[in-house]
Amino acid sequence: MIEIKPLNQCNAVVAIPGSKSYTHRALITSALAAGESVLFNALRSKDTEYTAQGLEKLGIKIAWEEDSIHVQGKGGVLTAGGEKIYVGDSGTSMRFLTALAALKNGSTLLDGSERMRKRPMAELLEGLVSLGAIAYSLESNGFPPVVVDSQGLAGGVARIKGSESSQFLSALLMVAPLARADVRLEVSGRLVSRPYVDITRGVMSDFGVEVQKEKGDSFFVRAGQRYLPRQYRIEGDASNASYFLAAAAITGGKVRVENFRPASLQGDAQFLTILEQMGCEVSRGENWAEVRVKELRGIEVDMNTMPDLVPTLAVVAAFARGKTVIRNVGHLRHKESDRLKTVAGELAKMGVEVEEGKDWLQVEKGKARGAEIETHNDHRLAMSFAIAGLAIPGIKIKGERCVDKSFPGFWETLKKLY
Repeated sequence: MIEIKPLNQCNAVVAIPGSKSYTHRALITSALAAGESVLFNALRSKDTEYTAQGLEKLGIKIAWEEDSIHVQGKGGVLTAGGEKIYVGDSGTSMRFLTALAALKNGSTLLDGSERMRKRPMAELLEGLVSLGAIAYSLESNGFPPVVVDSQGLAGGVARIKGSESSQFLSALLMVAPLARADVRLEVSGRLVSRPYVDITRGVMSDFGVEVQKEKGDSFFVRAGQRYLPRQYRIEGDASNASYFLAAAAITGGKVRVENFRPASLQGDAQFLTILEQMGCEVSRGENWAEVRVKELRGIEVDMNTMPDLVPTLAVVAAFARGKTVIRNVGHLRHKESDRLKTVAGELAKMGVEVEEGKDWLQVEKGKARGAEIETHNDHRLAMSFAIAGLAIPGIKIKGERCVDKSFPGFWETLKKLY
């Protein structure tokens, strides 16, 4: 357990590591290219290591050098045989590696932690079956462990629902160019976390493969395209930037975050706009942003495209005048924890007035007090509630090493605010 020391006022500059979303995707696309790629400013965290380890099980050589990764891609030729891949709590690794396993000849079993076994996979498995793979849930319940028993992908049309996770679509898109025939992916219902699909398409394009957007939420990938090896610089992680931008907001100070592109495709970069709506002054550069604040006010906001920042926003809202209503985030119940339930529960412990609905949270400033925060092994809760401890005494974070999932250097970076 770690206790956070309050700050009278913040005036700091911090730099954030490379993006987890970009690192995962660049690992997959470079593994599917023929030849060596070097990924600079990559994020080395538990989640990205699970993806790298899964790729090694599939016959891809990977070497880490500080914040760069050398990937020896094999042009889509993956190890055959009965591989077993374990992904811990990493939903991204589970979804992406499951799709990748469909490209090889042979059987692959993919499993994860107890929480991972409660995270949905049915839409992805059905999508892979539509494209010619044999893919199924071992317990026939739509959750991991899953088995992919494939002879490569035939291609064709797959229809998936967009309401649970954009990762299903991203996973299918990245393997689609290696199918034997063209692939069309049709999404029914509202596509959640849409910016992550934009990131996927952007990384694919950077490695030489184009995805055509068709009417509605349909995507077309022409067969025969090939990923090209390259040297690739990964931009900073907008989700991880949010904690330090939030620190400025709740302490009434000023924080500048470097290695962060405000114009990024990452949906979480739009947190700057939300902070402006709440009364913050924001300055933007090409590779940095700075936040300062006089008085925070509550807002009503749709966070469907920024689900990972709901815990951060909820903590900021606890220090804002009036109510903040966070809408359209039902898919948060399928994350590392049920984030609507866990965020509401921990805020209530602090004396904050909070209400939780099926797909919304309402937060109102109360007399916030110190509390022992249960992280529920959820990295986003640990980092968000740590920020609350900068403004009020007595915040203690239990299980603080869960941040290793996405930001192993978080606690060291936090110290730079003092």
